[in-house]
Amino acid sequence: MNLELEKYRYRYRPIKGFWFTSFLIEKLRSKSNCLNVTLDLGLSRTTICLYDQELIIGDFKVYLDDVTPSEEDRVVLYDVEAGSIYEVLRYTENKFYKLKAIALDKAPTLEISGIHMHRIIDTDPWMDTLSKIKAARIRRGNIVLDTCTGLGYTSVASLIHGAKSVYTFEIDENVLWVAERNPWSRRLLDDSIKIYQGDATKLVQFIPDSFFHRIIHDPPRFTKSTGDLYSLEFYRELYRVLKPHGFMFHYTGEPRKHSNLSVIRGVKERLEKAGFKVLGFDEEAQGFTVLKTM
Repeated sequence: MNLELEKYRYRYRPIKGFWFTSFLIEKLRSKSNCLNVTLDLGLSRTTICLYDQELIIGDFKVYLDDVTPSEEDRVVLYDVEAGSIYEVLRYTENKFYKLKAIALDKAPTLEISGIHMHRIIDTDPWMDTLSKIKAARIRRGNIVLDTCTGLGYTSVASLIHGAKSVYTFEIDENVLWVAERNPWSRRLLDDSIKIYQGDATKLVQFIPDSFFHRIIHDPPRFTKSTGDLYSLEFYRELYRVLKPHGFMFHYTGEPRKHSNLSVIRGVKERLEKAGFKVLGFDEEAQGFTVLKTM
């Protein structure tokens, strides 16, 4: 791979700990003594004991009130290495990032300034991701580009479905900070996933021609600040780095929701101008599957 690209390589450092949600706290308050629960949002189960509002987790002790979220959908992390307890959220000058719990044992989503990065109505973030993997037709041995890392679910699911390696770009360090504090993102540590911190529209220029078998393009909602991710210039770059007869899935969201029909129509037209053959709109995954024919 281009040495210039490697300058942007991100060293992913997942945090070890225990995760608490309002769903879990409610369950704990209704029980006494010892019970088997999940402390990583459904990925595994462990036995803990509760005595006089004090939780005993192996060699660790913590008071129930100290790990109770301040709001219903927030996630509290007991960071065992740092010995600290905090909610997984971060404020910047103009944005607010939050790991948002949706259930006791489901993958959480990332919320940025009130906007969810995954669908959670009639589905959950992991099932939402799997629909995109299916639409992109990920196969064993594929080299995959995941243009927008987010919590990394697309990259992780690609590996689970047989991808040989995944290259993924994330422009926002705050998003990666949240991912490092999400148990469902742990597998981003896999050597087969290569994370680069930077603007996907710039980093893609360092990728050789016809390098990827598959691309999943799941950009944030179309706005003035994200418009380059929907541009003809970027689509042409994605066409260039995709192998002949390779597939790309481009998430857009529902055509008739949030008055974005014109945005989706423009996406389709620019994909065709870039050279892609649009195979159709996938209603389940809510986006276009396209093919590089030559």
